[in-house]
Amino acid sequence: MKKRTLGQRLLGAPYIVWAAIFIIVPLLIVVYYSFTDADGNWTLNNIKALADYKEVFWISIEYSFIATVITLLISYPFAYLMSRQKENAQRIMMMLVMLPMWMNLLIRTYSWMNILEKNGIINNLLANFGIEPLKMIGTPGAVIFGMIYNYIPYMILPIYSVMSKIEPSLLEAAEDLGSNGWSKLRRVILPMSMPGVVSGFTMVFVPSVSTFYISQKLGGKIMLVGDAIEKQIQSLYNYNMGAALSLVLMVLILISMAVMKKFAGDEGSNLYV
Repeated sequence: MKKRTLGQRLLGAPYIVWAAIFIIVPLLIVVYYSFTDADGNWTLNNIKALADYKEVFWISIEYSFIATVITLLISYPFAYLMSRQKENAQRIMMMLVMLPMWMNLLIRTYSWMNILEKNGIINNLLANFGIEPLKMIGTPGAVIFGMIYNYIPYMILPIYSVMSKIEPSLLEAAEDLGSNGWSKLRRVILPMSMPGVVSGFTMVFVPSVSTFYISQKLGGKIMLVGDAIEKQIQSLYNYNMGAALSLVLMVLILISMAVMKKFAGDEGSNLYV
């Protein structure tokens, strides 16, 4: 028994070392820089200065939440339809979902920048019908659209993974008990797919709230938290302020994940109510 316990510890040692080097140590460095100045002296000025970024945090959360909700509304019915198809059809639909992810995010975003700009494909097409060019680049809608397009696979895949495990016999049993389409969705499909919804919501919201390239290319002068961090570190070389912004962003992400986890637990407990 002792040898088995020792062996388990040895097997887990590489992960512990990896977590310490690439997770714990960077977090400690961020905390250190957040509460020090350029000379290494402890200070709260960086934390106090965060009050100037209240609007930036609010806009980041607002845009990310809107993008995540729209992504969920699009992905949920698509994932359900994909899970009910034959195996070959599921493979084709899965390939179509994964296909954009084969390209780098920067390339995908830059492509949409060329499509949405004043002389882009859409405005050139509208010009053929005598319609004035539309201003799409540099708007909140463009930023939200960029988030949806780039992160929608992360919503579809976890929901599909859960829905594909729902046995058709459960839906047939619900029909035998008098459930209509809405009742099946509310009492069977939605509760059983809630873990996938929570996972997808988190996987879309977290990168959306921390993104910076999408807002830079599609949002123009719109600044999100990621843009503020990138500006502080790369342009102003203010690593302390950048670390303070990163620390608050990490706290917001952890809070949102905790809330979603609790929500998933509550919904899961009501599965057969």
